[in-house]
Amino acid sequence: MSNLDPAQALCLKPSPLITWTILSFYIALTLPLPLLSQQTQAPVSPWLLLIALVMGGLILLGTLSYRVELNQQGMAIIYPAWVPTFLRRQWSIQWSEITGIQPRGTSQGGLVYYLLTQAGMAYLLPMRVVGFSQMLRFIHQHTGLDTELIRPLAQPWMYGLLGLFALLMFAIDAWVLITLQS
Repeated sequence: MSNLDPAQALCLKPSPLITWTILSFYIALTLPLPLLSQQTQAPVSPWLLLIALVMGGLILLGTLSYRVELNQQGMAIIYPAWVPTFLRRQWSIQWSEITGIQPRGTSQGGLVYYLLTQAGMAYLLPMRVVGFSQMLRFIHQHTGLDTELIRPLAQPWMYGLLGLFALLMFAIDAWVLITLQS
């Protein structure tokens, strides 16, 4: 792996492609609900439903707004101050504490990786950040651990395809809502 300047620090954020795809799915799935609630005279108030959906969207946006900071001392996952504490999955780890990287299978058949510590803790390696390979080089440089075989959980083309499906869902939503108004 190529060497990075040890004085260099990195700040990485989730991939915009992933963030916007997930948010688009949420909006496409929930946007028509208040209008459908009103049209079908459901017992739930469309305004109450709209408020709940906006709150859900803010929660989703909060969970997607972390950043990964890497510096000479270690690595941290940090959320903005506006994200409520109960949503934050913040952690920080010193390079000297890391003893290994362990792959673990997901229920969908993929692999995620955990940074293991001397104290027996396991920290999930963020895999959906812009600059993933740069982060791996940084980890390798500061820990000496082999990161060559680590690959992102999902490839960009997968999220591009999901983004197209989200656009298709928006088109179907529009058609349904226009049909209901007729």
